[in-house]
Amino acid sequence: MDMAARDGELRIFLVAGEVSGDSIASRLMASLKLLSPLPVRFAGLGGPKMSSEGLQSLFPIEDISVMGIWELLPHLYRIRVRLNETVEAAALFEPHVVLTVDSKGFSFRFLKQLRDMLYANGGMPFAARYSQRKLHSPAHFHYVAPSFWAWKGGEARLRGLTEFVDHLLCILPHEDRICRLNGLSATFVGHPILEDVLELNLRNNSSVNEWRAEGNGEDFCSKHAVPSGATVISLLPGSRVQEVNRMLSIFANAMELLKDTVPQLMTIIHVAPNEHVENFMLVLCIDGRARCIDSRWNNTPEI
Repeated sequence: MDMAARDGELRIFLVAGEVSGDSIASRLMASLKLLSPLPVRFAGLGGPKMSSEGLQSLFPIEDISVMGIWELLPHLYRIRVRLNETVEAAALFEPHVVLTVDSKGFSFRFLKQLRDMLYANGGMPFAARYSQRKLHSPAHFHYVAPSFWAWKGGEARLRGLTEFVDHLLCILPHEDRICRLNGLSATFVGHPILEDVLELNLRNNSSVNEWRAEGNGEDFCSKHAVPSGATVISLLPGSRVQEVNRMLSIFANAMELLKDTVPQLMTIIHVAPNEHVENFMLVLCIDGRARCIDSRWNNTPEI
């Protein structure tokens, strides 16, 4: 904070490469604006929720929202270009803090490459400028600890993060202890689903002390023309188009097995706010394989 006080503002560079990270980072941005004794300026990469908090994203997060080895290969060059763009933008922004959220594949490469660049020897432009202007390398935070601790031998990988991560923000209560045992500074900050419940209860004028989310099923059925007596199953295929494409066929097979034994079976697919996923679902609607209802979709067993 001393450097930020000297500069008269707190500069934070954020990277969130997925829908869930966009939601988490947007809440953090809102809280920082309320709590910081200094004006806060944001830059980086994020989605629509972060944009609503004042971030101008470098590019759409859909550009790097890819999962799976085989799915990744065709996009490898584009992701490498985007990674270099993000590192360069971070260095130019001269942040006091760099915060990445989840998406460990992209986030950790970004943090490592940024730190390597700013500590580079041999007169590299950014390293030289930081040295000449007596700028300190920014503090690196990562929000949502990787699940290395759950893997056989995974705790050893945590120790490797100390090279480019200064502090981990953990969402599960035991993670911070495991991280500290492996030399990595960490703090338990709570699970974002609790904030989801809190926000829902506030909107519904429910007790904020009730850690239980309640909706209005009658209103939902009326709004989306769900027949009375229908058995409704919610499907959550994911937030990336590759996993949605893969999971929908599995879900459809399951619904096919159920439709003869469950009367008036109706399935609702909850679509994450990802442009590629929304377009994918729109194609299904146009093809007649799904019925669109606002941001939710009612699928037929033929999907």
